[in-house]
Amino acid sequence: MTPSTAAPHIETDPGDASRLRLGGRWTLRFAGEIGACLRDAPESVREIDATGVERIDSIGVLQLIRFARRRELDFDRFRFHDNHHALVEAIEDVADDRPPRKREYGFAAALARLGFAVQDNWKEAIALVSFLGENLAKLVRLVKEPSRFRLTSTVHHMEQVGLDAVPLVMLLSFLVGAVIAFLGSTILADFGAQIFVVELVSIAFLREFAVLLTSIILAGRTASAFTAQIGAMVSREEVDAIRTLGLDPVDLLVLPRILALLVMLPLLTFLAMVAGLAGGVSVGAFGLDIPPQAYLARMQDTFELRHMLVGLSKAPVFAMLIGLIGCLEGLQVKGTAQSVGERTTSSVVQSIALVIVLDALAAIWFMNVGW
Repeated sequence: MTPSTAAPHIETDPGDASRLRLGGRWTLRFAGEIGACLRDAPESVREIDATGVERIDSIGVLQLIRFARRRELDFDRFRFHDNHHALVEAIEDVADDRPPRKREYGFAAALARLGFAVQDNWKEAIALVSFLGENLAKLVRLVKEPSRFRLTSTVHHMEQVGLDAVPLVMLLSFLVGAVIAFLGSTILADFGAQIFVVELVSIAFLREFAVLLTSIILAGRTASAFTAQIGAMVSREEVDAIRTLGLDPVDLLVLPRILALLVMLPLLTFLAMVAGLAGGVSVGAFGLDIPPQAYLARMQDTFELRHMLVGLSKAPVFAMLIGLIGCLEGLQVKGTAQSVGERTTSSVVQSIALVIVLDALAAIWFMNVGW
């Protein structure tokens, strides 16, 4: 093929003066010739037939899109060869600079958005339940096939989830315990019953605040880390590589994280209980004129093991919930940095919201059964 035949050229259709036929190669090599051809195109052109183009790349398509905009032509009137349709459609989507569609504010539009939100939330709930079933089945398989257990990975996540979070959990629990003691003493002082602040702090932290505060901290700290770590692996196609090697991403990435949470969250909850009670003791000694010996003696006399068991019993449930949401959101990343950020935010919001909802339902249930 000679250079003259490969160069881009245009000609008017003999049967229709408003139709322009294109030929040659509309590629980067001939960018100057493409511009010259389009500048010389007749003003009467209303339709472009590019089926005779031998080869076209992004430069050629963009030049035609700009030509259509300058001449105020409908790009749908441009005909391309079947082999070029995919490229043209992809570049047309990227080059689309039309102003975004204005948001509708009517009642019907608001109702439609509510419906879509409910549908999306329902799909998320179904996905979470399905993911729970898959993980439970593979935990059972792990018992039957211990060789699948990733000890090194599990211990690493136990350190990351548990040991690294101990200072933060204990500090916040101590301060919250002190705040509860101050608030309780303010009300109880009116009745001359400041000594009952011991029961207030003990029952509140053993039953509710220790496990709730610890779960919220880990929901923000650990669930986001799980989502970001797994999401980054998805965006780098490492999860696809794991599947290609014949390995199970759930065994490799999810189960070690969930097992680490199942072990460490109850331990952190116990430490939070100790720190919260220590905060109450400190306030009693320095702010309420209750000596530590009297405070501890009162706490020992009124201590009931069932309050502690109620708090600890919720820890594994919250651990499973946080681990599942963090890992599921990470696996649902689409491959872009924006998707990683959106899923990380979603995992934190979902984890905290569901932890609080489940804690409220558990409190009502334990109250009704007399615990």
